[in-house]
Amino acid sequence: MCGIVGVYCENESLTPHITYYSLFSLQHRGQESAGIAVVGEEEVESYKGMGLVTHVFDRKTLEGLKGRLSIGHVRYSTTGTSRIENAQPLLVKSRAGSIAVAHNGNLVNYWQLRRKLEGEGRTFLTDSDTEVIAQILATNLLEKDIVEALKELDSCLVGSYSLTMLVNNTLIAYRDPLGFKPLCIGKTDYGYVIASESCAIDATGARFMRDIKPGEAVIIREGELEFVKINESKRKAFCVFEYIYFARADSIIDGRSVYSVRHNIGRILARESPVNADIVSPVPDSGTTSSIGFAQESGIQYLEALIKNRYVGRTFIMPEQSMREFSVRIKMNAVKSNVEGKRVVLVDDSIVRGTTSRKIVDMVRAAGAKEVHLRIGSPPIIAPCYFGIDMSTREELIASGKSIEEIRKTINADSLAYLSLKGLLDAIGVDKRMLCLACLTGLYPLSVPGEKCVE
Repeated sequence: MCGIVGVYCENESLTPHITYYSLFSLQHRGQESAGIAVVGEEEVESYKGMGLVTHVFDRKTLEGLKGRLSIGHVRYSTTGTSRIENAQPLLVKSRAGSIAVAHNGNLVNYWQLRRKLEGEGRTFLTDSDTEVIAQILATNLLEKDIVEALKELDSCLVGSYSLTMLVNNTLIAYRDPLGFKPLCIGKTDYGYVIASESCAIDATGARFMRDIKPGEAVIIREGELEFVKINESKRKAFCVFEYIYFARADSIIDGRSVYSVRHNIGRILARESPVNADIVSPVPDSGTTSSIGFAQESGIQYLEALIKNRYVGRTFIMPEQSMREFSVRIKMNAVKSNVEGKRVVLVDDSIVRGTTSRKIVDMVRAAGAKEVHLRIGSPPIIAPCYFGIDMSTREELIASGKSIEEIRKTINADSLAYLSLKGLLDAIGVDKRMLCLACLTGLYPLSVPGEKCVE
């Protein structure tokens, strides 16, 4: 999914620190690499590295990055391998000047665009779709102003793309016309903060202004803020997985509290799929809010069956299956005194591949649970995502080839129930035409080769 940031600050020494803390607040969106770029005295400068924000940056590094304009990125790879060359922000130097790009999303037509550019004699230093964006933008800026260059860029891209960019002495943020990935802006006494989620704006002490609208650009020059409509689409495709899993619970995504949505999910799930049990427990952390709602609606005691090691990151967004499976073993441990001899309801946000769910159910059983019932706060995931989530093939999705009863047997649960699609839409409180539900329905909001498109 990735997390992106853009900062304008009148105090050039403070700018990289604000960017750092914003990225730290978005660490849940990407754990592979982190980077910051600033507009220095003469050109765009950057520093990036593999690992978490706190591992990549120290005080000395931040003090060496000075400028009033800055962008930042934490990476979770979908297009492009997990290596330093693909870490962002990505810098391009051209006759139009210095350009830095931070990208959250995934281009469906990446390879077509790249082959076209290579046919024109362009060379690439990475295998990331972000470099295609940077190259096209650099070319457009040779003959067009920023607004027209953005319009031309937007007309070329198919997929999801929320962007923060530095073009010489200008900060730009842009959200694709369907609005797949979230992007918002806040204001403070020292300037502006743009971020993937409102929790990053809150962390810097800025005041949340509003979401950046789909197809809208934010341009900051000489401290002046301008909103510009680049493209407009009647259809929207906000990623439903932001509400289910990716976003932090304290964020506001497109006007909706993520915490409230997940709490609603738990309450509706309890009504749709009741179970006789002694305790309700979350699979931490993304199942926590929904399990509270489930416990309140069902009247079953809320009690933690699992304790999470807070020093282990999110297993789903790790780049390799072997790493995910190893991390489950060190990430969570069962509380034997809470589960021994009891009928336990575990509430989780989703089941993707199923391997993690099986290990968790077995862990609670081994701790002495009499029964283990699994309740899932989303419908079954049956189709791959082409817009920025690492679910690339149907073969790796357990619900794509198995019935719910077959999945129950595979993960060794006494019962298994998913939230209905209607229940999910009711929990979010939005018309389904505003959401990308492709992973749940197999119907895509954009034309994807070999897939069915929403009418």
